[in-house]
Amino acid sequence: MKKKNILVVDDEESLCEILQFNLEVEGYSADVAYSAEQALQMNLEKYSLIILDIMMGATSGLKMAQIVKNDERTANIPIIFCTAKESEDDTVTGLNIGADDYITKPFSIREVMARVKSVLRRTAKHNQTDETGEIRYETLCVDIEKKCCTLDEKDIKLTKKEMEILTLFLKNTGKIFSREEILKRVWDNQVIVLDRTIDVNITRLRKKIGQYGKFIITRIGYGYGFKN
Repeated sequence: MKKKNILVVDDEESLCEILQFNLEVEGYSADVAYSAEQALQMNLEKYSLIILDIMMGATSGLKMAQIVKNDERTANIPIIFCTAKESEDDTVTGLNIGADDYITKPFSIREVMARVKSVLRRTAKHNQTDETGEIRYETLCVDIEKKCCTLDEKDIKLTKKEMEILTLFLKNTGKIFSREEILKRVWDNQVIVLDRTIDVNITRLRKKIGQYGKFIITRIGYGYGFKN
């Protein structure tokens, strides 16, 4: 089985070395970067997970996470924030950006390894695109090529816009999209669409996908997304 590649980004070199060593002992391939600027110069697409410190130099971990999640090539890479900051605001901000987990320093190596395994397992299970062009979240499946959706292997009748919204969400689980972002990605720029139209489509979609409707989340003041 191919090793999972993990990137550790932290301005504490000793901490990076400790995490790198222990990740490699666990069977992962691990790289380190000592700043967000250095990390953003790397080929991030090859990583299965990023462990990211919030408090760094000119570019914070939160800013780097926004850049990663706003790039379609890297939007699905799970992120674990690792930081000394403990305020509720930082936690909420990190999760709204699309972080998959949050560990506060000081921490035990066993805790970090357990979180890494959990996030990788959850991501592999919930966000799979196979060679046939299907996106799966447990028993919910979107076939991109055939333009159809199934739930427990039974067809669900979705409109074109509902299908495109669901595809957008499943390709970017954990990311919150503003109404403006959904508009740009799903509706033609020349078409005038009211916020209410997006809300109605989201409401209908929630009902149609059964038990997975509760996974379409609303972040008041931010937008919509599909949680991990």
